Amino acid sequence: MTRRVAFLGGGKMGEALVSGLIRSGGRNPDEIMVTARREERVRELAERNGVAATLSNPEAVEWAETVVLVSFAAGVRTSFVEKHLASGVPVVRVMSNVAVLVDEAMSVVSPGSHAEDKHVSVAEELLGYVGRVIRLPEVHLDAITATSGSGPAYFFLLAEAMIEACILLGLSRDVATELIIQTMLGSAKMLRDTGKHPVELREMVTSPGGTTIAAIRHLEEAGVRAAFLNAIDAARKRSAELARGGEEEGDA
Repeated sequence: MTRRVAFLGGGKMGEALVSGLIRSGGRNPDEIMVTARREERVRELAERNGVAATLSNPEAVEWAETVVLVSFAAGVRTSFVEKHLASGVPVVRVMSNVAVLVDEAMSVVSPGSHAEDKHVSVAEELLGYVGRVIRLPEVHLDAITATSGSGPAYFFLLAEAMIEACILLGLSRDVATELIIQTMLGSAKMLRDTGKHPVELREMVTSPGGTTIAAIRHLEEAGVRAAFLNAIDAARKRSAELARGGEEEGDA
């Protein structure tokens, strides 16, 4: 088996995967080919990353051992992709997120009907260079799309709200932004590195009768917890709808 990988789709996510692989030593530039729709973008990808780049998807597929189809489309199931390929071609579905741009993605991989452990392992290896990877059955992918897939958007919305609150309290936007970003980064690292439940960590900063519990009371009264639950469930349902729509279109 060769180490050649073709990325069909040289947009921001595609280039982030490519640059992450090269930066981490996962692949050499001469082991990667990327496709794009515009000649200008092809030249840009080649010059910036030192990889082969082309307008031709068939050329890239013929050249590579492993093909990565880069797309933001949610809910595309392995069965839909398999219908458009030769019989028996192994397909591994991936749900990653935008944090691939900073090598901190959360990716979940699921095997299709023809994918063996060795095929899933290739996907895990490639994605492991740009973040963390876990393997789950495809039945969970709609839930993954709604949580870690869409999760950065919820996180950014919360950051936006907290920064605006700082400004309301008289702080400059620059100061507010630095305060909130570092607070979120530190809190995320505590969750990851301590292994403690979020409730335990929250209680560390929630003293009786203090400022934190006063703020949390207002959040609970506003139904923030329920709003998150309902929003994520709505995202899961939408992912399932998109999957059904794609399958119906494929059958037409």
